[in-house]
Amino acid sequence: MAPPEAPSLSVILCTHDRPGYLAACLAGLARQDLTGAAFETIVVDSASPPEGAARIAALAGQAGARLVRCAEPGLSLARNEGLAAAAAPWVAYLDDDAVPEPDWASSLLAALARAPANTAGIGGRIVPHWEAPLPDWWPRDAVGTLTVIEHEGEGVVGDGTLPEGVEPYGANMAFRADALAAIGGFPLDLGRVGDRLISGEEAYVIRRLSAAGHAIVYSGAIVVRHSIQAKRLTREWLFSRLYWQGVSEAILAARLGQRGAMWHKAIRMAAKTLRSLPLFLRDQDNPATIRRRGWMLFAAGYVRGALGAAAGR
Repeated sequence: MAPPEAPSLSVILCTHDRPGYLAACLAGLARQDLTGAAFETIVVDSASPPEGAARIAALAGQAGARLVRCAEPGLSLARNEGLAAAAAPWVAYLDDDAVPEPDWASSLLAALARAPANTAGIGGRIVPHWEAPLPDWWPRDAVGTLTVIEHEGEGVVGDGTLPEGVEPYGANMAFRADALAAIGGFPLDLGRVGDRLISGEEAYVIRRLSAAGHAIVYSGAIVVRHSIQAKRLTREWLFSRLYWQGVSEAILAARLGQRGAMWHKAIRMAAKTLRSLPLFLRDQDNPATIRRRGWMLFAAGYVRGALGAAAGR
């Protein structure tokens, strides 16, 4: 899988000390069936400790991938470093724990060939590979927090051809490299850093590209299988994820120049948080209570994010 001289696609894998998952992702890329096109693979090591970094470097070398090392952790930083290193006109991002189907690359290029001429971003289906069963108490409207999107159709984001909420997710997305670079890439104040579950960097990029007149498309034919780790299927992880999602959405609104709407929503979220305080004293094993508690924590996170944005943090 040596990098071609003129790749059609630069596939960027950002990873932090997870060589086991990275190996499976690289194996999936090695199984790609492409005719008349080629891609390069770039592995971005996001400040892994020495032992993990050595294993990641070995895996990249065995796969014929280029290796980029970041001295500081952070998903957005790693993605931007991958973009800077890319040689192709399109950059595709896969999570290190997402394994592409054998026709992933060909389906991606085929979808781009039939997409509108002004397309600058595309995403596809993210099918869960459960490392443990999804708990019965897990709110069905919070499955998306696990980075799962199973819509099989195709369409353009925002034109009514897709169900609400269906757009590219970070485990399986691609962007036109020059358009992504023109908006400055991914914002460093959004995106995961270590155990901090802040997000929203993908939504920021999608909205900035849309505002610049580009189309963002989705195709359910572009499929990866995303490992859902057992350690994430806990109340603690869900509550933390929803809290940081609230923080992220407030920061995102501020970054997009929507501070008025942000404050209006923050006031509503603050009132919701105060009304919901008695939930902390209730049985956490009750599914309805878990759902309400989770969205209360989202509201609390949104308030925190709004206050931080106002303070310039």
